[in-house]
Amino acid sequence: MDNILFLAHTEADGSLNKAALEALSSAVELKQSLGGTLDVALYGAQIQPAADSIAACGATRFLAVCGEPFAEARFATDAAASEALLRASGATIVIAAATSRSSRVMAAVAHRVGGCADTHVNAVAAASGATTVTRWFYRQRIEGSLTRSQRPWILLLDPGSRPAWKGEAGSVTPELIDVPLSDSLRRTTVQGVVTPPADQQTIRPDADLLFVAGAGWTKKQKDGQTHVPEAEIIIVDFLRSSKASLGGSKSLVDISGENQSTLHFMTHLNQVGQTGSSPRHPKGLAACCHGEEPHTVGWRFISERRAINLDPNCGWARGKADVLYVADAFEVMTKVNALLSGK
Repeated sequence: MDNILFLAHTEADGSLNKAALEALSSAVELKQSLGGTLDVALYGAQIQPAADSIAACGATRFLAVCGEPFAEARFATDAAASEALLRASGATIVIAAATSRSSRVMAAVAHRVGGCADTHVNAVAAASGATTVTRWFYRQRIEGSLTRSQRPWILLLDPGSRPAWKGEAGSVTPELIDVPLSDSLRRTTVQGVVTPPADQQTIRPDADLLFVAGAGWTKKQKDGQTHVPEAEIIIVDFLRSSKASLGGSKSLVDISGENQSTLHFMTHLNQVGQTGSSPRHPKGLAACCHGEEPHTVGWRFISERRAINLDPNCGWARGKADVLYVADAFEVMTKVNALLSGK
């Protein structure tokens, strides 16, 4: 029988982020299916607020590594904390959220404890007493199921794959695990965090809406001229007013490498589909996109997909969008911005 460990790092205020609560939801469901025990392991500068917030999750033990050295994301200390917590729990299956901080260290932790790790997991289930995971391959285009006999087995759950755990807050006293910190573990120091101003942030994973711009924004319009500066103003104004996240088709992000005018704020980090990301947002709106299959594959997790295109026979019109607006994207988005500014 497998014993399950939910492993997570806390935020600066001692809370758990949404991705961690999604992983906890999966761990709780697996424990209910398998039986066995569920332990919770937390590490960070503060852990008490997080522990109290999930006190009703049904965990048998709450373990923690706490202290200022574990406040920042640092490979050496994060790996040491995770290893110590895993060994203290004796768990055979570890479920953690695939945040950038956790993903950086879990392969090393699995190696240290003689286990194995799987990434891009989107579901964990138990059948006939065996644990099976479903995960993505090849940039989330191929889905496969697998099981392993090697233990401990560390699973990194992709954010957005499961509903976040919800429950009553309570009071719990975690068992503190001591992690000796040598000078070698402290060699890396965090000098500070540099973030762009809020109005320049274009990638917002938790946004309700994903706005995807296509190469049509940089092409000649009905007057025979390009209007890239105007396109930038329209898109930035919309992102600022709607707080949407920005995506881009591969054809658009590649234009900059072809010596053509492009949106200066669009990078390969914004790319959706065709080896880009497969984001998860409740709604999506694409403008000036042709709806190529590789692009729409990147939209597989968008619940409601809409598009704006002058061509009624574009790829989006052939069943890939829930709603297609046959209209000029410049005119439509200008009107939308006017409506948003009036609120």
